[in-house]
Amino acid sequence: MSIPSINGLVKTGETYAKDVTERVLATFVGAACGIGVAAGPADMFHASFWETMGAAGIAAAASLVKGMLARAIGDKNSASTAPGV
Repeated sequence: MSIPSINGLVKTGETYAKDVTERVLATFVGAACGIGVAAGPADMFHASFWETMGAAGIAAAASLVKGMLARAIGDKNSASTAPGV
């Protein structure tokens, strides 16, 4: 087993941070849009802006926790639990 260099560790951390950030932001945007669409054109105004953002924030937080668990369980360079990703 080889010891990774400092540059390798920094690159690994940067790769993981970019991956998990992209996943969390995509989850937030997707959840916000999904709430608006699921509520329907007539009913989407019953949820306040902050309720919609709160629901999207909860989904994004769940995505972040999942990404952190995936790093602990799987590949250190990825926020995915799928092998080789």
